[in-house]
Amino acid sequence: MKNIKIYFLIAISILVASCEKVIDVDLNTAPPKLVIDAAIKWQKGTLGNEQSIKLTTTTSYYSNQVPAATGATVYITDAANNVFNFVETASTGNYVCTNFRPVLNGNYVLTIRYDGATYNATETLKPVPTIEYITQRNDGGFTGQDIEIKTFFTDNGTTEDYYLFRYKPSYTAIPIYALEEDRFFQGNQIFGLYRSDKLESGQNIDISLSGISKQYFNYMKILVSIAGNSNGSPFQSPSATVRGNVINTTTEANYPLGYFSLSEQDTKTYTIN
Repeated sequence: MKNIKIYFLIAISILVASCEKVIDVDLNTAPPKLVIDAAIKWQKGTLGNEQSIKLTTTTSYYSNQVPAATGATVYITDAANNVFNFVETASTGNYVCTNFRPVLNGNYVLTIRYDGATYNATETLKPVPTIEYITQRNDGGFTGQDIEIKTFFTDNGTTEDYYLFRYKPSYTAIPIYALEEDRFFQGNQIFGLYRSDKLESGQNIDISLSGISKQYFNYMKILVSIAGNSNGSPFQSPSATVRGNVINTTTEANYPLGYFSLSEQDTKTYTIN
């Protein structure tokens, strides 16, 4: 009886092993779309003259490389019709400007000419309050095991404002984003909250606070929601394409991905106690 059981297990093992087969799924590949990373950030206390825009294209599911969109013409025009050219660095898809002039509440137009098409987007450079102070609590969360970091600032109280927090702990290469608005806090002190059970004493966390437009707030709200539903993974496929504010004026149906934003930002580095 014992031998019969052994032979039975061996037979099952062979059967399972013989059923293993690598299947290559033939997926449909859509024509490449332009992907635009055009986040103009003016750090408080700097000139803000050095800015960059990254252009890539979409690729097939199985590709492990992100193709650079090279050879494009990229420039931003301000309200006074000053043109700021972004020059590509060595066929990398990274376009750099060294003479950009940021103006708070100024309107800007992005123009990109690539592969026979012209892309445009319009945005306003939004101001941001100064980060006043940061506090730490070591018994946060439902379990009391999380470290909580609160970052405080005061809303100006005269306008409708929207804010984007970026948290970059030293233990991970992937930043975390959070959004705030002043709908219920006009003119009052507001704080951004970050908590994690992975934070430890001696680690650093880079915290950036940016002023953003309402339309960018709504766009990021969708992306943050998608990341939250996938346990924070930035690689989760959304149930629908998230459209940005850049328009293909040559062929509107062939819209690009990404967003053109301008923000003043304040940044602090906090060391966990």
